[in-house]
Amino acid sequence: MTDPLAPLLELEGVAAAVKSAQDAVFAVHRHPANLRGGSATAAEASVRAARASAAIDGADPEIPEDAAVTDPVLAGALRVAESVESLLPTWRRAPAQALARMHVLAAADLVADSDSLGRPREGTGARLELLSQLVIGATSVPGPLLTAVVHGELLALQPFGSADGVVARAAARLTMVATGVDPKSLTIPEVACLRRLKQYRDAAAAFASGTGEGVLEWVLFCCDAMEKGAREARGIAEAAG
Repeated sequence: MTDPLAPLLELEGVAAAVKSAQDAVFAVHRHPANLRGGSATAAEASVRAARASAAIDGADPEIPEDAAVTDPVLAGALRVAESVESLLPTWRRAPAQALARMHVLAAADLVADSDSLGRPREGTGARLELLSQLVIGATSVPGPLLTAVVHGELLALQPFGSADGVVARAAARLTMVATGVDPKSLTIPEVACLRRLKQYRDAAAAFASGTGEGVLEWVLFCCDAMEKGAREARGIAEAAG
């Protein structure tokens, strides 16, 4: 069967960008602090990723000293971050179920109708099914490339109509773990996306356009964000000793 994503590897610069992203992330996993387990790096990365993801969607990313988070977007992003490890088996087996669960967690304080939580909008089912097939094995492209496609497709599709950005970025983290690129979930590409917010949004819009140039722009942006996210993680590991 033809791999639907294989042609993307032929786009100019993609193969090199994918390898560079992989090498950067693998290097973080080989840092002495992370070879000993990496739990401290992973825990800090999870919180930083959630805060950055919420900020991208306009939330105040600061966590109050009393830890009583009142911003509904940040609260949702933190709940999703806490669930990533437990959702991994579901993501590998039934991605649509994992997406629904993440939406329940991310949008619980954002929607008036609780019955809408976890329910994809009408007309999005076919594309979500295609995306699910990619996640569970319909493609064998390297993890960074699949991660970029998952991230970009969910941003473009906006499957739930609320908290879609938080869900998309969490799904990207799950994909990095599931594909073995970042098995300990140490990196923080979300911070790189936040720091270059206009470029992130422009690249996402380019991907959504469906043009070859747009897809290329998005994939290269995502691979670069993974590299920068690896540098963030290295800083955490070095601080932890």
